[in-house]
Amino acid sequence: MARIDLVDLAHSYSGNDAPPESFALKPVTMTWRQGGAYALLGPSGCGKTTLLNLISGIVTPSRGQILFDGKDITPLSTQKRNIAQVFQFPVIYDTMTVGENLAFPLKNRGVPKAEISARVKRIAELLDLAPYLNRKATRLTADAKQKISLGRGLVRSDVAAILFDEPLTVIDPELKWQLRSKLKALHRELDLTMIYVTHDQTEALTFADTVVVMHDGRVVQSGSPAELFDKPAHTFVGYFIGSPGMNIVPAHVDGREARIDGHTIGLHRNYGVLPADAKIEIGVRPEFVDIAPPASGLLAATIERIDDLGRIRFARVRVGDSKFAARVPPGFSVPDNMAGLVFDPAHVHVYADSLLVEGVA
Repeated sequence: MARIDLVDLAHSYSGNDAPPESFALKPVTMTWRQGGAYALLGPSGCGKTTLLNLISGIVTPSRGQILFDGKDITPLSTQKRNIAQVFQFPVIYDTMTVGENLAFPLKNRGVPKAEISARVKRIAELLDLAPYLNRKATRLTADAKQKISLGRGLVRSDVAAILFDEPLTVIDPELKWQLRSKLKALHRELDLTMIYVTHDQTEALTFADTVVVMHDGRVVQSGSPAELFDKPAHTFVGYFIGSPGMNIVPAHVDGREARIDGHTIGLHRNYGVLPADAKIEIGVRPEFVDIAPPASGLLAATIERIDDLGRIRFARVRVGDSKFAARVPPGFSVPDNMAGLVFDPAHVHVYADSLLVEGVA
């Protein structure tokens, strides 16, 4: 188990002399605490797997350092870093029994037989594999094989960290919920540092205490699921987290007011005069914009459709050239065409060149 420090870490697959903007991972400095559950979240090509492979030692960074408990392990091989990695597709030995698969990492390290037996039994019970310990791994279902792969990563009690690279991709959707819950329980039970790569926000938000959102090779925000939802530090985070994502629209902001399509919206904070050459936008989650009957004091919107999600309905509307998603209040009779939008000022954020502007209370 280890605290992991990334110090000015960056990587280019084209060499260190490549233009900075072409780096697969732009410079990042951050600390991950021992025993934490982390998720690297972002779309394909954002740099999350590159970062995971730098931590594991599969890839050597172009720049920067990786420290485990203060020790520089950047030049060390994967084996010497004492980590376990679980990949997207199950990696198991079909000729071995389930128990032999789980025991394999411990046997390779010369762990005493009694300790191996106790550890394998414990992990098998935690993963519901105990009834299959004496069965050959061949012909098992995909989810059972992935449980074995997870178990091989978890069976060692001395690992610095366990890295998961989209481990539930091949799992049936109904079973994903069960395995995510199981991983969360295992994290609490075993107190191991876990880092989980995924492009699925549901997986990230239900597994991790801290979610690291990546975009275009950069870490754009790191925080708890609540922090990412309530206060996105970057417009990409607002858009990527949530379903539907945050409404991001161009606006003119002056002091405590924002103007959209000629209409003024009150703001909860004072933003003064923002730079004239910056791209100014406001961001508000659909949960904090309600549709209402058209009225002179409300921002007018054209209703395009209604999405009924069962527990909540969202109206998809258009304001000038901008599109919005807005909550339909319970029991509200949706107008045929036009509606007004009611904003909660406390949840309207201001962004300059995609970055959050704090404002003054």
